[in-house]
Parts: sequence; structure tokens; C-alpha cells
Amino acid sequence: MKQNAAALALLIWSCWPALAQQDGAALYAAHCAQCHDTTDSQSRVPGRKALQAMSPELVLSALTTGSMASIARTRSDEERMAIAAFVTGKAVDATALAKPADASGRCTLPPAAFPVPLDGPRWNGWGVDTANSRFQPADMAKLTVDDVPRLRLKWAFGFAGASLAFAQPTVVSGMLFVGGSDRKVHALEARSGCILWTFDPDAAVRASISFGQIAGLDEGTLFFGDLRANVYAVNARNGALIWKVRVEEHHAARITGAPTLYEGRLYVPVSSLEEAAGSQSTYECCTFRGSVVALDAATGKQIWQAYTIPEVPHPTTKNAIGTQLYGPSGAAIWSAPTIDPERKAVYVATSNSYSNPPSITSDAVLAFDLATGKLLWKQQATPKDAFIVACFMPDRTNCPDDSGPDHDFGQSPILVKLRDGKRVLAIAQKSGVVHGFDPDQDGKILWQTRVGKGGALGGSEWGSAADQDRIYVAISDVRFTRDGTRSLEPKEGGGLFALDLATGKVSMEVPPVACGDRDFCSPALSAAISVIPGVVFSGGVSGYIRAYATADAKLLWEFDTTRDYVTVNGVRAYGGAIDGPGPVIVDGMLYTNSGYGQWSGVPGNVLLAFEVMR
Repeated sequence: MKQNAAALALLIWSCWPALAQQDGAALYAAHCAQCHDTTDSQSRVPGRKALQAMSPELVLSALTTGSMASIARTRSDEERMAIAAFVTGKAVDATALAKPADASGRCTLPPAAFPVPLDGPRWNGWGVDTANSRFQPADMAKLTVDDVPRLRLKWAFGFAGASLAFAQPTVVSGMLFVGGSDRKVHALEARSGCILWTFDPDAAVRASISFGQIAGLDEGTLFFGDLRANVYAVNARNGALIWKVRVEEHHAARITGAPTLYEGRLYVPVSSLEEAAGSQSTYECCTFRGSVVALDAATGKQIWQAYTIPEVPHPTTKNAIGTQLYGPSGAAIWSAPTIDPERKAVYVATSNSYSNPPSITSDAVLAFDLATGKLLWKQQATPKDAFIVACFMPDRTNCPDDSGPDHDFGQSPILVKLRDGKRVLAIAQKSGVVHGFDPDQDGKILWQTRVGKGGALGGSEWGSAADQDRIYVAISDVRFTRDGTRSLEPKEGGGLFALDLATGKVSMEVPPVACGDRDFCSPALSAAISVIPGVVFSGGVSGYIRAYATADAKLLWEFDTTRDYVTVNGVRAYGGAIDGPGPVIVDGMLYTNSGYGQWSGVPGNVLLAFEVMR
């Protein structure tokens, strides 16, 4: 599930030797086709269709100054340009990234005309609250069960040169903030989609943006991380940089989860792409450890950094060609941290281990002390899950012996207080199991319920949602055809469930919606879901976004996003698979990304905004 524009470049380089005198086509045929043209049904390496959907300038920037710069550091500028041109099928305009943005789509109303402070209706960060519930209350949603069937598209915004839309927007008091694989952070007027300002980070911003206020800045501040493990604080009014820090020096480190702001501290989750880089047989796999970093929100100064694996990786064995291997490693944090004010704890969910020996804190929920970063407790869901991308590749040299199923957590734990006062920490896993833990008894298992088959791209992926009574879980279980092609299976995967938070029993089920004759389609529901009172929203790999009544699972509304769009910013845009971020509902509008050109999903590059037709 760790797929994004930068990952495409990394996987290209993992197959690319230093043969500068050959042209791109010959290099690809000799050294890259085995990865990108594979028909392995479990391969998560992007195919040619996804590569061709990207702009050559975007690939070039990822290889030159983006998160893949460390991998491509020994390549010449000419080699980088040749690679970008061949894999995209388009000539590289080396000056394109340096050109200033034009005025297309700019707001005519100056930012100063917007209300101060920015404290109106909002969807803030990943989970809408520090409990990561993804439940939007009625006074913030301003959208009812009766309104939902009348939702109509209002505007579309395109991410230039991208093949996927992978950053969830944040909306605060009429302003919308969103990152993208176009290596920009955009501030838009939420009602119209016009551009207020644009910020250029060092690398693409996949993480959701968190809004807050720090001393001395009434306008408000945006906090976010990029795919080179940089964290930024930016003025919400005008996009001016306040501070920037790099929170992890490992070359493969990145931030994919939203930082969580609480009482003047920013809690930052750190992930990596080393399970892809580590797939090269010459790579000394692996040395990255996930961590959560506490920063002073006003200055960016580090207060503490707590690693998910306490032990520093050390040399273990050598692989079949004599490359030194290291461990333990992995346990990355892909999702936003969850805050527990009662226990003064921050909860995170971890990924699989990358190498042997497998860590006892991978595929786990961990609790750290808010003040010091001390580990309070751990609850592992899947032991001995050591896995890297090589385990699904033709060259399995660095794949750990007795490799695990890749059943990590890609979503945030959700903290809920039930009506009887008891509390549950609930989370769904790629194994297809939903877990209920007791945060007041050191993560004691309350219940575990299987709702999916699970798999490397299966089970529940990016995010669940919860109200006071139930947790709502979308199931991916994406499968591929078994006829030797690299195509999605249109009849397997998917399903939407509600489980009682007190008992774990299933109380509502929406069966998978088959694709029929639709090309490049799967019923899988991999993207995060969102809930308002009476309605659950879910976008699918099919490209449809749908809304169901939580009372009886009745379909209330659906919209097919797989089409071309006329955009407010003049960028050519099209919709595709919906994956990663979930719907954002605020102030009577709904926002969703469309387009995910990975593992045979339909590429796209659009952010869509819907409002109720009166």
C-alpha cells in the first residue's frame, strides 16, 4: 500500500544500472522490464500505464531534488533526463519546473478579506479530531441524510503532471489546503476552488495538513510533512514559511501521516520507503526504524524522538551474493498519531518489519508518554511479519527467510468513549481483522473480528471511521486476474462493515459492488472512509464514491469520478481509482480526490468538490 509518485522513481532506480551510454529504451528492456512489466499478480510495482501518466518533469524532479535524490545521486543529469523521458514517453522540458506559476485560477478576492481568526466550520488534519474518528459532527458537516442524494459537482481542481491524487484536503473557515504529487501545497477558496496561494516544499506532500495557532501569529499556522521527512510550519494566510526541520536523516525516510497538534506540541509520524530500496540484492537491508517525533509547534525544535524499535539495527547475516544485512528494522508509522488526554498518551500504529529478526513492535499499536516519549505499552497484532517488496519480485535475494504476510497497519487508531463511559481504541488491519483494545488497561484485547480475507493489498487499508457506537470499516482485498495478465479482478474484493464498539459484532454490512464490463476496475474499497450523522461515505478503486445510510445500509448517492474535467485552474485533469485519502465533509460540501495510478489502478489527478443542489 506504500505507493506514490516518488515510489515510482525509486522502483525505476532499483532496476537501473550505471550504463550511461545506452539509450532509455535499451536500458528499460534490459534492466527494468523485469520489474515494471511483470505479470506477477501480487506485484505492487507500477506498470507502464502509470509511468506514462506522469509528466517527465515530475519524474525528473523526484530523481533530482525529491525523495529519490539519494537513490539517484550517482547518476548524471543526462541519465536522469533520459530515464524520465523514456518512462513517461514524453520529452523533458528541463526548465519547466523553474517556470513561475501563471495567474490561471487565481482568486480575485485577496486573502486578507477572509475572516480572522480562521475558526469557522472545519475538517482539520487526517481524522478531523485528535482521536482520529473521521466522524464529522452535524454542526461542522452542515449536511444531512436528506441532503446527500442532492449532491452535485461544483468544481474540479487539477494537479499538474500527476498520475495520482494522494493528499487529503484540510478545510478551515472557508479555506482549503491540500498537498499533491505535483510537489505543491495549494491554498484554495473552499467554495469556488480559486487559488489563494501556492507553496513549494522540497518534496511532494502526501500527508494531510494540520491547522492550529501558535503564539504571535493570529492568522493561523499549517503543519505538514513531505516525502523527504521535512516538517513545515507555514502561515495559513499567505503561505509564508515560518520554520522547516528534517526529523529523520535516514535516506529513505518520509512522512505520510498527518502531524497531530496538541497543546503546543506537534507529534510527527515517520515512515520510509526502505522496504522498496532494500529489495536490491546489493543493498544492505535494512537500517530504518519508524519513530514519532515531538516538536515545539512555535519553533520546530525537537522535544523528543521515540523509535518504534528501541534496538539500533546491527549486522546480522549476509545474503546469497555476500551483501551484509542488518536488523531489526521497519515498524514505520504511516498514519496520524492519536492523542489520549486522559492517559496523557499518544498512540501510533506500526508497519511490518523489513528484515530479520522481526521486531516485537511491528504490526502493533504502541502507546508513548506525551511528555517524554517513553513507551507505555505495546500490543502486537501479527508477530514475525518481516517483509520487503522483493518478496513479490523476481529477485527475492533480500526477502527475509520465512517472510511475513505484510499485514501492517496503514491507518490511525481511533479512540472512542462509549455511552456507558468505557473507552475503546479501535483499529482495522490489512489482515482483514478489526481490533478493539482497552486504552485504560495497557492495550488489553477486548475483541477481534475478521471482516476481510487480508493480504498485502487486502484487509482494511488507509482508514476507518467511528461514531460513539460503531466503527465503520472498508475492505480492500483487491485481487488480480489469474490469466497471466496484470489486471484487476472485477469480481473480487470490497465490502463495507459497521461493528459494535462494545462487542465487535457486525451490525451492518454493504456487499461489494461488482464492476461489470468496466475496464481496470475492482470492487475494492481501499481508501479511507468518513462518517457524518446517519451517513458513511466511501470511495472505491472502481472510481465511484458512494454514500450509505448507517441505519440500514441503503445507498443514498453515488458519483462516477472516472471522467475528464474542466478545472478551475486550467490544468487538464481526469479521475480514476480512489485510494488513500478519504472524503472530507464540511460546511455543506464534500471533497474527494480521484486518481491512483498504482498496481493497475486507473490514474488521475483531480480534487472534486460537491455541494447540495437547492
